[in-house]
Amino acid sequence: MLSKLLLGSGLVLCLAATPTLAQQVPASITDGKARSLYEKAQSLYYKDRQPQQALLVWQQLTEKFPDLGEPFLRKASLQLTLGDHAGAFEAYKQGLGKLPVEPARAADYLILGKLASEVGDYATIRTAYTNYLQTKPTSPNQVAYAQLQLQNCDYAAEAMAHPTGPAPERLPAPLNQFRDQYFPVLTADNRFLLFTVRRNPELRGQENEDVLISAVDAEGKFGVPQSISPVINSRENEGAATISGDGKTLVFTSCGRAGGVGDCDLYISHRRGNQWTAPRNLGVLVNSKNWDSQPSLSADGRTLYFASNRGGGLGGFDIYVSTIGDDDAWGPARNVGAPINTSRDDLAPFIHASGTTLYYSSTGLVGLGNSDIFRSEQDDKGQWSPPRNLGYPLNTFASEASIFISSDNKRVYCTRTEPPRPGEAANLPPVILLYGSEAPASARARETSTYTQGRVFDAVTKKPLNAVVRLFDLKTNALTQQVYSDAETGEYTAVLNEGRAYAMYATAPGYLLKSLSFDYSNQQKFDPLTLDIYLDPAKSGRSAVLNNLFFDSNQATLKPRSRTELDRLVDFLRQDASLRVEIAGHTDNVGQPATNLSLSQRRAQAVLSYLTAHGVPASRLRAQGYGESKPLTANDSEAHRAQNRRIELRIL
Repeated sequence: MLSKLLLGSGLVLCLAATPTLAQQVPASITDGKARSLYEKAQSLYYKDRQPQQALLVWQQLTEKFPDLGEPFLRKASLQLTLGDHAGAFEAYKQGLGKLPVEPARAADYLILGKLASEVGDYATIRTAYTNYLQTKPTSPNQVAYAQLQLQNCDYAAEAMAHPTGPAPERLPAPLNQFRDQYFPVLTADNRFLLFTVRRNPELRGQENEDVLISAVDAEGKFGVPQSISPVINSRENEGAATISGDGKTLVFTSCGRAGGVGDCDLYISHRRGNQWTAPRNLGVLVNSKNWDSQPSLSADGRTLYFASNRGGGLGGFDIYVSTIGDDDAWGPARNVGAPINTSRDDLAPFIHASGTTLYYSSTGLVGLGNSDIFRSEQDDKGQWSPPRNLGYPLNTFASEASIFISSDNKRVYCTRTEPPRPGEAANLPPVILLYGSEAPASARARETSTYTQGRVFDAVTKKPLNAVVRLFDLKTNALTQQVYSDAETGEYTAVLNEGRAYAMYATAPGYLLKSLSFDYSNQQKFDPLTLDIYLDPAKSGRSAVLNNLFFDSNQATLKPRSRTELDRLVDFLRQDASLRVEIAGHTDNVGQPATNLSLSQRRAQAVLSYLTAHGVPASRLRAQGYGESKPLTANDSEAHRAQNRRIELRIL
C-alpha cells in the first residue's frame, strides 16, 4: 500500500550510495594526516563494523580539511546509509562543489538531485542534473529522468509564482490523531469520511493498517474515527480503501492474505443495513500475481480504477480499470493506456463522483519534482484528455500521494508528509497527515455532482424494497449509473451531474416500472434531493405515469429522447410475458375536448406502435385515449397542466 511505496524510495537511495563507501584513499589527498584519518574511517566501518564511530572520523576529517571534496562524499554516503538524508544532502552538496565534473561522479550527481528534491532545493536540483548530463551518461532511462527533472525546475518556478488557490490545511481534531493516515475518500453526500491508518510504522514489516470511518455532521465537523467494521479490519493489513457514492460497496487492499492471488490484492465487501459482508477477493480477472492496490470506485460502484505493477504495462506502476458486466461480475482489468499512463510510475487514481474526471499521481509528467497530481477528462467516446498538472500549492516538491474532490466540487482532501516528530528516530518514514481546503477552480471536476437520496417502498405494504435504481442520460440514451436500494432499509443514493437531463427508473421483480425525470440542463439551482419511491405491485388496475415520453405541442410524434423510456418499457414487458397493459393517453383542458381526445389517442397509439415494432406482441397491448377527462390535478397553472399531459401504463 502507501507505506510500501514510501519505504521503497529511501532504499533506492541507500543502495545507490553504498558502493562509494569502499574506495581507497584518493591520490589527490596528499596530506599524511588526512590520509590517516581517511583510512581510519574506512577501517571503522568495514572492518570493525562501527558506522557511528566512522561517521565521527569523517566529520573530523571534513572539519580539519574543508577544501577536500572526497571526504565529504564518503561522509555523505555513510549518513545516507544511516538514514540521515538532511546531513547527507549537505555533505554531498559541499563535496561535489569542491570537485570537477567528471564521469566518475555521475552516480553522486543523481543522488544529490534526489536528495535536493526531497527538500525542494530547485537550484541544487538544476545543478545536480545539469552536471550529471555533462558526464555523458549512457543510460537512456537515467538521461530521460535527468532531463525531466530540469523541466520540472522550470515548471516549478512558473507554478510557484502563480498559485492556483489556497494551500491545503491540516484537518482538525479528532482527525490526524494517529502517526500515519492517508487516502481520504467521502461518500457522495459528504456524510462519511474514510481513510487508512497505519500503526507501528517503526516496526517495518509488522505495521498494522486499518480502514477507519468518521461521520460528518450538518456543520461539516468530523466525528471521532472508528473502525469501519470488525468484519473488514483484522490482524492483517487493510487499507487504501474506496467506497461507492451510496456508501454500500467497499473495495480495499490487503497484502499477504491466505488464499490471495498476488502480493497485494483488492477485496470487496457490501453493506447490508448496518453490517458489512465478509470480504471477498476480486479474483484473477482483476488481481494479478503482482501488486494491486489504491482502488477508486465510481459513484455507482460498478467501475473500478486501481494501480498495479503487473507485467505488460507502460511503466513501473500503471493505472487499470475493470467494470461490472451485464452478468453482475467484474470483467478483466485493462490498462487505461496513454495518455494517462507513462513510462514511469502512475498511481493513486481517483474517479470523481461525476464519472468524467480522473485524478492520479505520476512521476512521468512535468511537475514540481517527485510525484504530482494530474487530472484528465473523459469525453463521450470514452477518450481521456491530455493530463493537466493541478499546479501549486496542491502540488509541491514533495511526493503527492492522493487526492479527493467532493462530489459538489467544493472541497479538496489530500495527504501531506511531514518530517518525523520531535523525539522520533530520524530514519523513520515521514509523518503522513490528512489535509483539506476549498477546491480551486483549476482542480474541480469538469462536472459538478449532486445526489438524490431516499428509500424505496412497496406502495401497498409500505415495507422497504430491494430495487434497482438506474439513471440514463436522455441526450445519449446511455446508462450512467446503476445502484441498489438496501433490502433492509430501502435506502438508495444516486448521483446526478449538473447540466444534464436524466431519466431515472426504479424496478423490482413483481412491481410496476417507476419512471422519474430530472432536468438540470438549464437550472440554476442544483441542490441534493430527498425522494422516497413507492413501487406498485404489477397487479390488475395498478398504473404508473411514464414521465420521460416527449411530444411537441399538439403533436403525436415521439421525440428522439423518448427512446430511453420506450426501451425501458420494452425491457419491463419482456420480463413478464403474462402481463397485459393499457397505454393510456391524457391531456390538459386547453383546446377543444374532441381535439384533446383525438390527440391523446394518437399519442397512446404512437407508444404502442413502438412497442410492437420492438417485439412486444400486439395481443398484450391496448392503446386508449382519455383526453382531458381524467386529470391528476386541477388545470389551474402550467405546472399542474404539465402533470395532466401524460402517458400512463396500466395493468389490465
